[in-house]
Amino acid sequence: MLDVLTQKVHDEARQGEAFAPFINDPAQYQKKFYIESYGCQMNFSDSEIVASILQDAGFGATRDCAEADLILLNTCSIREKAEQTVRKRLTEFRKIKVANPGLLVGVLGCMAERIKSKLLEEEQLVDIVVGPDAYRSLPGLIEEAEGGQKAVNVLLSREETYADISPVRLNSNGVSGFVSIMRGCNNMCTFCVVPFTRGRERSRNAFSIVKECRDLFDRGYKEVTLLGQNVDSYYFTPEATDNNARRDTVTFASLLEMVAKISPLLRVRFSTSHPKDITDDVLYVIAKYKNICKYIHLPVQSGSTRILQMMNRTYTREWYMAKINRIREIIPGCGISSDIIAGFCTETEEDHQATLSLMEYSGYDLSYMFFYSERPGTLAQRRYKDDIPETVKKRRLQEIVNLQNRLSRESNEKDLGKTFEVLIEGNSKKSDQDWMGRTSQNKVIVFSKNGAYCNKGDYVNVKVTDCTKATLLGEIV
Repeated sequence: MLDVLTQKVHDEARQGEAFAPFINDPAQYQKKFYIESYGCQMNFSDSEIVASILQDAGFGATRDCAEADLILLNTCSIREKAEQTVRKRLTEFRKIKVANPGLLVGVLGCMAERIKSKLLEEEQLVDIVVGPDAYRSLPGLIEEAEGGQKAVNVLLSREETYADISPVRLNSNGVSGFVSIMRGCNNMCTFCVVPFTRGRERSRNAFSIVKECRDLFDRGYKEVTLLGQNVDSYYFTPEATDNNARRDTVTFASLLEMVAKISPLLRVRFSTSHPKDITDDVLYVIAKYKNICKYIHLPVQSGSTRILQMMNRTYTREWYMAKINRIREIIPGCGISSDIIAGFCTETEEDHQATLSLMEYSGYDLSYMFFYSERPGTLAQRRYKDDIPETVKKRRLQEIVNLQNRLSRESNEKDLGKTFEVLIEGNSKKSDQDWMGRTSQNKVIVFSKNGAYCNKGDYVNVKVTDCTKATLLGEIV
């Protein structure tokens, strides 16, 4: 039945108007907007939705904030440093506003929802505050702000997925695109503000997801990344119609397969997975299709069962290790990365050592590592005392970083002499004489253009000849 539903989705994706996910000529617009994004990939994806809404409202994009009529910051509240960065930028924009009194400044996203009153009243830094579920109201809020009012809408929704909006691809390399498949999160991890700033989980219509992915491929994109706070809990049931009375539910595994079937030349990635929700069905689909990348980001946060329970991660150390084993069994050679927090409330040296040993066991290719930053309004802030001194947090974090650097180098050294299919994403950051791309396992590889007749967006076979802890180096074969 899955194949029948897949064909129906693909057929519907070909009907109707094509997506128009690129910026039109800014010169055709009387007003211009400038937008900066911080935090996770979901925020960058949301900025593309906002750009589409603004374009329809008569605003053209600009890369120069000095010529903008509207400046927007799409913000993140997951860590204190991110909020500090945004506050600093708002102060800088206030100086521009002095020279241009008609300029409007707005804050979008998670930080907007969390500290709306402080931004509007106490600090007088912004004119517009818009939460993640209220972007459709932006044109009306801009009109209010132009009239001298402070405009705010941070209402959360149980239905909004922006499924019908064609994202404007901002700063795109023309090769890789992000596609949001769901919004919100039901996992109440005690350290995390996301359930409070982005609301409950809701999954986007599978037909619209496949349509957007197909359109990207038709426009020359070679890779899509399916985004969600927890993609493995994606769950969509089509409405019954005369042609589809059974209404078979689309799970994340079946959605992955639908997108993979668009074309074998379209690479498929996804982020982020929750260890408790990623199923064998998902792993088998990844293994089945060559164009689904063999890479999983599987955040662990801590290697101590006691700390995991305090974090409400709903799995134990042993359970997570068994999941790592299952991934290695079903998808040999799969790349795995993680998120790790050092110095969570009450963490002992024994807990810290448990994290280090689990990292060794998992052999992560890459980790995103931070020391614990208490966020107002979270369950941890209400339940636990942030009792680990910052000096201890930083020392433990450095030990985690040092270990990950070694694991990353060891992982890269295992690839020496191997040949990988690489999707060329563009020039190397250090030299326009070299190409940069990624392997299926999400490892960055740099290789010379000399004697190679290829272009950005091409697939090439590259043999690994050297490496650093962060990058593979190779040559086209």
